[in-house]
Amino acid sequence: MWTAGVLLALAPFIHRTISAPSGFPNTGNGLWYDKPAVVWSRDWLPIGNGYLGAMIPGGTSVETIQLNVESLWSGGPFEDPGYNGGNKVASEGRITAQAMQRLRNSIFASQNGEVESIEELASDAGAYGSYAGAGYLISSIASSGPVSNYARWLDLDEGVSRTTWTQSEGDYMRESFCSHPLHACVQRISRPPSSTAAALPNLLYVFSPTMEQGLPAPNVTCLNRNMLRIRGRATNLPNGMTYELLALFQASGPRAIVSCTQFPVAYGAPLNASLSITGASEAWVTWVGATEYSMDAGDEAHNFTFKGEDPHDTLLALLTPLAPSPTGAAPSTYSLILQNHIKDFRATLSTPFELSLGQTPQLDKPTDYLISAYSTDTGNSYLEWLLFNYGRYLLASSGRGVLPANLQGKWANGYGNAWSADANINTQMNYWSADMTNLDVSRPLFDYMQKTWAPRGAFTAQVLYNISRGWVTHNEIFGHTGMKGGGNTALWANYPESAAWMMLHVWDYFDYNHDVEWWKAQGWPLIKGVAEFQLDKLVQDIYSNDSTLVVSPCNSPEQVPITFGCAHAQQLIWQLFNAVEKGFNASGDTDTAFLAEVRSKRSQMDKGLHVGSWGQLQEWKLEKDSPSDTHRHLSHLVGLYPGYAIASYVPTTATPFNGSVAYTTNQILDAATISLTHRGNGTGPDADSGWEKVWRAAAWAQLGDATQFYHELTYAIDRNFGYNLFSLYNPYDTEPIFQIDANLAYPAVVMNALLQAPDVPSFATPLKITLLPALPKQWPSGSIRGARVRGGMTLDFSWTNGEFSSGALRVDASIIERRVQVVYAGAVLKAFTTSSGLSIAL
Repeated sequence: MWTAGVLLALAPFIHRTISAPSGFPNTGNGLWYDKPAVVWSRDWLPIGNGYLGAMIPGGTSVETIQLNVESLWSGGPFEDPGYNGGNKVASEGRITAQAMQRLRNSIFASQNGEVESIEELASDAGAYGSYAGAGYLISSIASSGPVSNYARWLDLDEGVSRTTWTQSEGDYMRESFCSHPLHACVQRISRPPSSTAAALPNLLYVFSPTMEQGLPAPNVTCLNRNMLRIRGRATNLPNGMTYELLALFQASGPRAIVSCTQFPVAYGAPLNASLSITGASEAWVTWVGATEYSMDAGDEAHNFTFKGEDPHDTLLALLTPLAPSPTGAAPSTYSLILQNHIKDFRATLSTPFELSLGQTPQLDKPTDYLISAYSTDTGNSYLEWLLFNYGRYLLASSGRGVLPANLQGKWANGYGNAWSADANINTQMNYWSADMTNLDVSRPLFDYMQKTWAPRGAFTAQVLYNISRGWVTHNEIFGHTGMKGGGNTALWANYPESAAWMMLHVWDYFDYNHDVEWWKAQGWPLIKGVAEFQLDKLVQDIYSNDSTLVVSPCNSPEQVPITFGCAHAQQLIWQLFNAVEKGFNASGDTDTAFLAEVRSKRSQMDKGLHVGSWGQLQEWKLEKDSPSDTHRHLSHLVGLYPGYAIASYVPTTATPFNGSVAYTTNQILDAATISLTHRGNGTGPDADSGWEKVWRAAAWAQLGDATQFYHELTYAIDRNFGYNLFSLYNPYDTEPIFQIDANLAYPAVVMNALLQAPDVPSFATPLKITLLPALPKQWPSGSIRGARVRGGMTLDFSWTNGEFSSGALRVDASIIERRVQVVYAGAVLKAFTTSSGLSIAL
């Protein structure tokens, strides 16, 4: 709720216009408002290019841009040179191996197959730290008087944020964007062509770290008359990470003067400066930023320092081509910078892919009105379509840097962020939509795993698990591969299957695109390393004495029991071993003994599929499920979505081992349905987040239940999405926490109701492409262009009056030959074997 003070501050803006502002896309593809933002997580609008992010509130005479640099982190080896990624030291390896074996023995010997604690395996996280905001760039205009004709919007056709208003001096427009080609962000203030004013009022720019509470004050200096240099450390310690921002200011107009001024400061205080612009008809600032972080220095050869070169020279080189040259060479103009940004933006997002839900743009109501009026089950196809495009925008804007999108993409509010805004389990959801919606943003994710997890993860495998092959991580950042301790943290820290889940993304990328060179160089080595570790981690189940192989100890993520044979782990590892077999021939690997071991142990694995006493799919091998458990995670249903151990289950691919039950396909799907029903709607006593609701929506779509899919999807939007369409944790808090995983997963969830092609255990099993498997009645007509499907295929199709109407499928030139069935309404429309360049009309 707004306070009286906030309402008073917004008094000039509290009125409603009847149409979107001039310049808002006619497609309706954007967010617009008729008052400035108030709460960062509810109202501010994001721009980004992967390397940098910024949040825009849409101020008038004063604008406050919150800045982010993708690698600015307050902890890690920069904070503490002794930081070891939360691992035991090498000398503890023998005693840890003994502890691990003792715990396994205790689990198998106990009556309930559990132990109370595995605290002795965990290690203090040390100087873990947090993703941190980089301060605020504040700009002011010497304007006065009441504001009218106010509007701000985020154009999702161009990737540009704009604010327009009128004051006594005339009309103004401020536009902001982050250019991926430039590795820079830009903001311009100008008057529209219709303005009669000769020049802008005087402009003043300052940098403020104080609004980023906790960020040490940096030195702010004039690098020259038109460039501010902001340079500081993420902490006050001598080893704190160094970061730098350079801001180049330019203006046009015959009387334009740009001048940087250094302030006198007390001895020992950080230097400070401001920049002023007078006499300009337009002015713009281009800023770049980076830290000394280097992903390439996260290995043993670099002592896991992650420390690279000073960023200054690289940043200066980015801005030099844009700056006025003493030789007379013309710098790139603002219009050219904007044009190149829009060209890149459209090539990334709209050219390869487009979705229609038959929506009618509602240009007569601001986005905050639309979200306020939105209701569960009734829905609004326009807003649902807009959220789809917004999710892809956020992934493109946060995923194309050096590091992958984290828990807040690349937009962090403050020095310390909830859950450190790290790359935890939520990273998996962030990339669900990338391959299927033709969004090529995943390479930084794979680099991150190869260079950040794998090097130290090999040490973790040795010292924590006494395993000399492969690598493991427990899903954290800055090479933190150990089991994070500080008490009995097993329910969330005991997660050595994290990398197994991430390897499904690695396999999917190859399965969708068949980039053999990449597979040989990066994809296969990643998968092989994780599979080698898991091969050695599996142990024989001597509790059940059924000769199956299980994981022990394990926790179903964020559930209490420490036991063995957790369904989540068993399903993921089984799918991982299938990926090994399917990808072996393309890898060029000659290690046939490894392949034979994978096949042998896979055949002995417990598959993590057991039906319990009340018809549920069990979360653990031993029945520990409660019908009243509404836990936020759907861990034991990972094989339903996004995996396929459940979704593609047939008895022949899950052959019972040594007398275990041979379930039918219907029995497994019915059990998954019962579990999903009892898990609730995603608002249990343990959390109130968007990601748990959209995951449930995807699972209902996988089961072909359009009514439950749409109910859960609309419930998530109704309850957990803010006025700026950010997904919010505990949304009724005064300043709720932004969690991006629901935003980024949302496009994949919608796609799963329109198009399904889950993976299969082997290429001998036909790939089944199902059209409109859970189409809700609220989307009676629509179309998809450029969807990607496994096997290197692109699919276009449309539907009318709730029924499939037409489509076309194209096969890439480079593929692995496989059988395919295209299914609609339970009937096979087409059955064929893929071949290079094949085109199929549907």
